[in-house]
Amino acid sequence: MQQPTNDDVHDRIRDDLHDASLGDVAKQLTKDVSTLVRQEVELAKAELAEKGKQIGVGGAMFGGAAVAGWMGLAALTACLILLLALAMPGWVAALIVAAIWGAVAGVLALRGRDRIKQGTPPVPEQTIESVKEDVQWLKNRK
Repeated sequence: MQQPTNDDVHDRIRDDLHDASLGDVAKQLTKDVSTLVRQEVELAKAELAEKGKQIGVGGAMFGGAAVAGWMGLAALTACLILLLALAMPGWVAALIVAAIWGAVAGVLALRGRDRIKQGTPPVPEQTIESVKEDVQWLKNRK
């Protein structure tokens, strides 16, 4: 059985209001509101499912981009080692490039640690203060 659309429900309400008692109108209104709420919930579910699929595809593409970027970085590293190996032994060139990458990793780790410290604890402090102010304002109104 096909669910009535919002327009169908609105038209039926309009037509029924002319001939119905107050109790009948309240009963019908309750039924129609229930139908509308169910339809809106179903619409929200369908919309979220579609958006979830799009997010999943986008996430997979970001994953692919990360792998491709990693491979490019590995190739660039090999190129740098081979370039340096023209002027020095290969093991020294590889050691220099590894030290550079180690330094980059260290700097990123320290900066990341500092950012995490700034974000902890993950409590919405401004919202808590705002709610406390609202509660205090309501207490003062009594």
